[in-house]
Amino acid sequence: MKLFTRTMHQFFPAKMTASAHCDGPCGVYDPASARIAAEAVLSMTKKILALDPNDRSHATANSLSRYITIKEEQAQLAKTDLLVLWTDYFKPQHVEQYPDLHDIFWNAAKLCSAVKVEVNLEKAEGLMKAVNRIHTIFWATKGRDVPYYTAG
Repeated sequence: MKLFTRTMHQFFPAKMTASAHCDGPCGVYDPASARIAAEAVLSMTKKILALDPNDRSHATANSLSRYITIKEEQAQLAKTDLLVLWTDYFKPQHVEQYPDLHDIFWNAAKLCSAVKVEVNLEKAEGLMKAVNRIHTIFWATKGRDVPYYTAG
């Protein structure tokens, strides 16, 4: 198969190189997915804390396992979405407009890691607050009102 592929490339070489100027089409960025993921982290944290620590039933163990899995997956999704916004959408002019922008993102990313490591309501609420702040800043940079409800 390798010989066939190599031969095909020799006789029919590619004549063009594909390239793109960014990871996604301009203007498609939206922090909504990070906000939804942060809300899921907060919800799962509350559910974990509401479980009876003395209940050792299989049902409770199963629920705990599912809540932890969802919390960790959603925290990672939030972190990925935030890092894409930070590195791909926000530009130097946004940092001029919001001088604490890098700190806001850095702290939000650190909170994503923290909520994966522990069950901490304060940190989950902090993550939600940070994501809401980023959400508000994002839409302000577009000269638009925040199109979604944001708590805190």
